[in-house]
Amino acid sequence: MKVCRECGIEKDLGSFYKHSAMLDGHLNKCIDCVKARVKKHRDANIERIQAYDKKRNKFPHRLDAVKKYAKTEKGKEVKKISQINYRKKYPMKYAAHVLTGNAIRDGKLIRQLNCSVCNSTNKVEGHHDDYTKPLDIRWICEKCHKEWHRHNKPIYE
Repeated sequence: MKVCRECGIEKDLGSFYKHSAMLDGHLNKCIDCVKARVKKHRDANIERIQAYDKKRNKFPHRLDAVKKYAKTEKGKEVKKISQINYRKKYPMKYAAHVLTGNAIRDGKLIRQLNCSVCNSTNKVEGHHDDYTKPLDIRWICEKCHKEWHRHNKPIYE
């Protein structure tokens, strides 16, 4: 048993994080108090923490870990389940993507190399303003595509 330094409640050692620098091998604050403190700090500094998280996700060792995980059986299963859920949640989007891919493959639709908004040639994607018209596509770069979705919603029905 140990008394939490934060809340003053006596709890068993399983309620404390392990910490090798402490005499008993456990932190002086209980798990609940630590989590509450971390949540309070995150809420107070959310912009800075989100900016760091965004940058951290691009660290080489994290990108390698994601690639390595994707090759495992568990990673493949998670991806498969994610794809199934996406298809169920957005059947019209999925159908439009399939029809677009088939039209490009069959030569009925020609993929453009330049963004129709900024004329960039970097990561040009097909964009649907209206998913009820699956072959009515605007070719825009990834940056312009994200910007469009930040301010607009596509038509689904």
